[in-house]
Amino acid sequence: MEISDQLNRPLSISKTPQKLICLVPSLTELLVELGLAYKLVGVTKFCVHPKNIRQEAQIIGGTKSVKYHKITQLQPDFILANKEENTPEIVSELEQNYRVYVSDISTIEDLIDLVEDLSLVFEIQTKANDFIELLMSKFEFFKKEISHFPSVDVAYFIWREPWMVAGHSNFINYMLQLCKMNNVYRHLSRYPEVDLANMPQLDYVLLSSEPFPFTEHNFPEIPLKSEQIKIVDGECFSWYGSRLIAAFDYLLKLRNSL
Repeated sequence: MEISDQLNRPLSISKTPQKLICLVPSLTELLVELGLAYKLVGVTKFCVHPKNIRQEAQIIGGTKSVKYHKITQLQPDFILANKEENTPEIVSELEQNYRVYVSDISTIEDLIDLVEDLSLVFEIQTKANDFIELLMSKFEFFKKEISHFPSVDVAYFIWREPWMVAGHSNFINYMLQLCKMNNVYRHLSRYPEVDLANMPQLDYVLLSSEPFPFTEHNFPEIPLKSEQIKIVDGECFSWYGSRLIAAFDYLLKLRNSL
């Protein structure tokens, strides 16, 4: 079988892979959802969902600091990586000896494309079709309900000292748009550093639960009224795997609270 990954890199699949390593936390959860847990031999230390996966598969380091000797010991026949989560250097090193599929997910449609590729590679068409059907059902309901909400202007913070926000060209900004939240930093690329003293006019500041664990103790640092500051579940905005199915319900509740 000849396929291309989401960076249009060609991959040749001669037989169904049996030993899988995933370097992407949100996609580890997706693989389990698709019934592939029994093939997962390696995951990163950040693959926290489902809770038992780091006991069932070997931890091979972080998303940007893999331990190559552990991967060598596992001898995988398929590695799932991601353009944003993993570095080009890691992909380049691994693809010298292993089949590496690099995902690149900016939209729901990109996620569906990935699932369709996985269904071909691992011969899981029924599981994949069921997942896509459920995802699209949730997505269509979400879009219908969110259409009744007015737009609000927000800043989405992911880090403190330096203070960093979500700009454009990332999945968080895409999810903000779906929620009718206008990202006031969408003119800036990726995850820029910003000055709290010079924030644009906005309605709400969203403090993400990850990667920096913001709490209400950080509210006094933001030059806004406390009722304009919200702690939000970062996984619901940035995990583009199967967690999206539950995320749509959470995001509707969040919009209802604003």
